Amino acid sequence: MKRTFLKVMVALFLFISSLSVVVNGAGAQEPRIPHGAKVFVAPMQGFEAFLKTAIAKKKVPIELVEDRSRAEFEITGVAESKKAGAAKKVIMGSWHSTEDASIKVTDLKSGEVVYAYSVHEENSNHGKQSSAESCAKHLKDEGVKIK
Repeated sequence: MKRTFLKVMVALFLFISSLSVVVNGAGAQEPRIPHGAKVFVAPMQGFEAFLKTAIAKKKVPIELVEDRSRAEFEITGVAESKKAGAAKKVIMGSWHSTEDASIKVTDLKSGEVVYAYSVHEENSNHGKQSSAESCAKHLKDEGVKIK
């Protein structure tokens, strides 16, 4: 039941990201989050800790706040880990997990989704850390406006 719910949530985030991402003429996502914006990371069943660490590690130019009422934007999302099964270990020789994660950034004043990103890693070396770092890297590269 829990796994089915998570799969539905990942699919929903993928759908939302395909509808709500603003694309410029070059095909890249137009940055909509101001440099230095105050951002609240919502609880995501433990994934938020990995995401906060990754945002700091990748030096994403936003300010994380612990109080939602002080934030201009909010990051929500879902993440799912699937451990390698016996067949994958024997046939493929891989003990790495499969990771899925999706995040979206919402402007708290307008309610508009200003950025969304999903990642799927088939053989993740570091589990949720890898998917969180991918989310943070793309947020920095595509989501935050340069000064």
